[in-house]
Amino acid sequence: MNAKLVLENGVVFTGRAFGYLQETVGEVVFNTGMTGYQEVLTDPSYYGQIVVMTYPLIGNYGINYEDVESQSPKVKGFIVKENCTFPSNFRCSMDLDDYLKNNKIIGLEGIDTRALTKILRDTGTMKGVITLEDMDINRAKEIMKNFSNKDAVLNVTTKQKYHIDGMGKHIAVYDFGIKQNIIRSFIKRGCRLTVFPATASYNEILEVNPDLVFLSNGPGDPEDLKLIIQNIKELLGKKPIVGICLGHQLLALSLGGRTKKLKYGHRGCNHPVKDLTKNKTYITSQNHGYYVDVVPEDMEVTHISLNDGTVEGMRHKKLPIYSVQFHPEACPGPKDNDYIFDEFLKLAL
Repeated sequence: MNAKLVLENGVVFTGRAFGYLQETVGEVVFNTGMTGYQEVLTDPSYYGQIVVMTYPLIGNYGINYEDVESQSPKVKGFIVKENCTFPSNFRCSMDLDDYLKNNKIIGLEGIDTRALTKILRDTGTMKGVITLEDMDINRAKEIMKNFSNKDAVLNVTTKQKYHIDGMGKHIAVYDFGIKQNIIRSFIKRGCRLTVFPATASYNEILEVNPDLVFLSNGPGDPEDLKLIIQNIKELLGKKPIVGICLGHQLLALSLGGRTKKLKYGHRGCNHPVKDLTKNKTYITSQNHGYYVDVVPEDMEVTHISLNDGTVEGMRHKKLPIYSVQFHPEACPGPKDNDYIFDEFLKLAL
């Protein structure tokens, strides 16, 4: 069945629909990973977004039930050049088409994803509609106008507090849309976890008396999360605090820094980052549309992006506070960035 992607700037791409055949709207972004599409689909940080994969063939190793970052896909739509309908892998349980159908997500294939990516790079990310109709731009713009992603974190956070047993350090986790491999990375180090909803107050965190507070990744604009920022402010100086991605940005805001939206974001598993303290460069996995533009006065920069020079890590000059923008739990290296979790735990009480 034919389907169209209508962009906010009026550009239209026509291709073929697969997956769940229902119109969708979201922010159109691109990911440069050659593999890892299942992790992309299930990463809560993509909530509210239509993801374009720049690698032309997607779905060739199918879908399994192990390589997921949350209980279900979180994207609003999925765009590929070619959807592989005959996957081959010993762990494959179903193909991409069935997976999207089962989770009520529309896919679009057969468009020039390279041309679309160039538009997003030149113009910046923008809203878009995937439709099965012959929709005019005025109707599409009306749909886009009514789309908002401000409640993204509230839609992906855990609904209630839960515990994971362990014999090591006790970590209080603020879940803003946490990836499962972050949890697995702490479990692998023997940690005991108490995972809180994003709406939990700072008093609820302090009541469990953790050795360390962790601020997770998640979707959306960090400046929308005023109450969360206030809770983090109340924790400063009371407990060691570490963060990844959105948690890194929220930490900067709570300390008086500023964040800003990137033109087209960092999304992929091939981003070079330099660790200034080790004088080493690592290939990292990233997924964010915002960055720390102004570093808080009491923080020093520990990591920078070698693509555009943006801040990728920072550490407090006096307090046990440390955060990174990239995803050390992801495996582009595949284990190059795993040391970040050991650095986090060194700050624990």
